[in-house]
Amino acid sequence: MGRNIRKRRSSMATKAVAASAALALGGGGLIWANFYASAHESNSGQNSTKAATAAAQVATISCPDVGQKLTNVPNGAKQGVATELANLDKQITEAYTRLASTRRAQTNDASFVQNAITGPLKEKRAATIDRIRINIQRSGGQFNSALSQLAACTTQSANTNAGQAGNGQNNGGQQNTGGQQNNNGGQQNNGGQQNNGNAGQAQNGQGGNGPVAADFVDITKVQANAQLGVGANGLKANGNGGSRGTFTSSCGTNGNDNHNTDNVIVAPGVTNGAHHLHDYVGNQNNDAFASDQELAGAGTSCQNQGDKSSYFWPVLRVQDGSQDFDQNNDGGGKEGNVGKILQPAQAQIKFVGNKRGKVVAMPTALRIITGDAKAFVNGNANANVNWSCTGFENKVQLETQYPICPQGSQVVRTTNFQSCWDGQNIDSANHRTHVAFVQADGTCANGFKAIPQLQVRLVYNVPAPKLQNGTVVQPYAVDSFPENLHKPITDHNDFINFFSTNLMNKMVNCINTGKRCK
Repeated sequence: MGRNIRKRRSSMATKAVAASAALALGGGGLIWANFYASAHESNSGQNSTKAATAAAQVATISCPDVGQKLTNVPNGAKQGVATELANLDKQITEAYTRLASTRRAQTNDASFVQNAITGPLKEKRAATIDRIRINIQRSGGQFNSALSQLAACTTQSANTNAGQAGNGQNNGGQQNTGGQQNNNGGQQNNGGQQNNGNAGQAQNGQGGNGPVAADFVDITKVQANAQLGVGANGLKANGNGGSRGTFTSSCGTNGNDNHNTDNVIVAPGVTNGAHHLHDYVGNQNNDAFASDQELAGAGTSCQNQGDKSSYFWPVLRVQDGSQDFDQNNDGGGKEGNVGKILQPAQAQIKFVGNKRGKVVAMPTALRIITGDAKAFVNGNANANVNWSCTGFENKVQLETQYPICPQGSQVVRTTNFQSCWDGQNIDSANHRTHVAFVQADGTCANGFKAIPQLQVRLVYNVPAPKLQNGTVVQPYAVDSFPENLHKPITDHNDFINFFSTNLMNKMVNCINTGKRCK
């Protein structure tokens, strides 16, 4: 244990111009933007101008998510498969680093990206996927041969995520998987802010990999959602029947700076498996190497010591030129996650019931991931994002843009977790199929059982960014995999249940009997 990083952020954070914060990733982004401009201003000929334009349009790398396609991994193969999946992520981040640092070469050679980046990446991925096959078959499992076809990656512009076309811009009632309702009402009517940007500023930000002006919108100019106050799971618990109680756990705001770039759910045993920094509240021993036994015996930041659950999410940073403690670390500045880390002003953790009936207890060590850290390249199928501002939460919930809040209003991130459980498993091969969202009528499909729904509401004091001449000044953003460009759609949240049996039973009783408990 002991990998969690607890380092107090200095109030005298070093200020620097944005360019000085750019390392391998950021430098590439800055070189790209500057060279794009100079290429258009030069008289070097039409071909070079076309080449520069083509290079500027290639903002990131999009690879099929092999992990999401896994359906059954034998116990004996789980660690080996997790390691190889982490290798796939590492290969993508390395390829993106090369993409971001070779913009000049790309403008001179139209085949550079294919020959030097995506081609070699495909070969590496093919070998890694084959090792996944070997791990599964060696442990007696069946390997889906279709996974071998997922080695090839494509390039993608900075302004359209893989699932956005016809998905996520039809506002006020987009239907997502499992009855999830993602209401990003009015995001196209955003007071004149266009979502398509321009190639010349397609990739900026302090680290060179976003966010961009099109990622922000003045919340006062956004139309209200079609269904006010619905939330990400499509239904609130307090209907005319069902289980109407609540249980609140107070676990602090990570004031002790408990951070790391691991993810023990998707990449156990892999250092920097997340490639971005997490805030942790609740359980204090969560890192890539934590066993269930260690988590069960750990300390907790929760006031009720019977809650040793782990609650974790990507940190929010303001890109003001500051350098935080991880500026030179993997998962931090070395991978484009730069700027001053913001501690939440509030972190509210609440469990609610089911509109149609009673809930059952969650099993110990149940793991739930909600949202998708790779949604910008994966598409919106698993996205679960709600951005808003205090005073606007019952009017506007944003999905594909960060809100610019008016003076006196705070930024709010709200996450409503899946609340149906298959009744058997604490995890699944793709870390998703053992839980689901309620259906439109509030029931659980496929024989799943209703469990208490976790709702996490994070509130931040964020200096309002300014939009100037197609760029954004002093933006804020969630940490992300570098190739996902800090898009707001990539926000996500993670939970591992380690409530004591007594406290879990109390929670269930409170919810089922309509009480409000702590």
